[in-house]
Amino acid sequence: MIKPAKLKKGDVVGIISPSWGGPSVFPHIYENGLKNLKVLGFEIKEFPTARGDAKYQYQNPKVRAEDVNAAFADKEVKGIVTTIGGDDSVRILPFLDNETISNNPKFFMGYSDTTILTTFLRSLGIVSFNGPSIMAGFSQMESEGDSFKKHLEDFLFGDYDEYEYKPYEYYFNNYPDWKDVANTGKVSEPAETTGWQWLQGNVTVEGELFGGNIEVLEFIKGTVYWFDKDFWNGKILFFETSEDKPTVSQIKFMLRNYGTQGIYDKIKAVLFGRARDYSEDEKKELDETLVNTIGIEFGKPELPIISNMDFGHTDPQIILPLGVKAELNTTSKLFKLLESPFS
Repeated sequence: MIKPAKLKKGDVVGIISPSWGGPSVFPHIYENGLKNLKVLGFEIKEFPTARGDAKYQYQNPKVRAEDVNAAFADKEVKGIVTTIGGDDSVRILPFLDNETISNNPKFFMGYSDTTILTTFLRSLGIVSFNGPSIMAGFSQMESEGDSFKKHLEDFLFGDYDEYEYKPYEYYFNNYPDWKDVANTGKVSEPAETTGWQWLQGNVTVEGELFGGNIEVLEFIKGTVYWFDKDFWNGKILFFETSEDKPTVSQIKFMLRNYGTQGIYDKIKAVLFGRARDYSEDEKKELDETLVNTIGIEFGKPELPIISNMDFGHTDPQIILPLGVKAELNTTSKLFKLLESPFS
């Protein structure tokens, strides 16, 4: 794996909108996210799509891809963060410049529909990062508590060879209506979390992290951008769900596809992020479905499965690096990186 250089305070971070042009619709939310990136110590460089008209960018996927290529080619830019997700960044894939991107590896982060790009970078052998975006995560940083800001500081700037993740003690399910400028930077009322749910498995495993939004990964299955069977050897596979709130039955069908591909025979564990807008009963049903589908239907009762983890469409998030080795100890309930994600 090719690891990006670690970011430093004062570094220039490039801002792009490879999917939905959200900043043109809710500029106040976007501006607040930029402000908080600066609070963390970054300089900002906006590429044309960052504030580009949402309708124009939807109609012109090549324009969005050109910004991705330009951000990687720009020597001043040390890292790239997406403004927000969406649902059609899969359309930019044919226009990406593999050579330019491969020759200029750098920190790249987003989640939700940005799964298309973090997965694409992983296919090039470049470590990428599933984590907060400008409008959904960074914009709400000051409302999410000290532990989220500390995670960002420690993960991005810390000097470590191993990094242990800790569950947050609370979570925010969503954001109040962005149409109201008064809601800028705000989150929903905090909810106590039941913590990570260690559903099955009584082993310690090591593997390479890979995953993202489970619905978005469906967009590239069966295409030239999907992986061959050997790719899955030794992976710790993580999934999260979107604000569209797929039903438990829909998730079950997606999980069965991975089983039919033989992926559960090859991976080391499955991690599942806290599902947004799920009731406690629905979360329990999802846990039962994970165990029944993977453990029983596909005969993997010892494969570790952990759910309700702090990544995905609820806040605050932890940052997960694709392509980096991690360890899960189901006895001590320990989850950590075994190496730095940075060069």
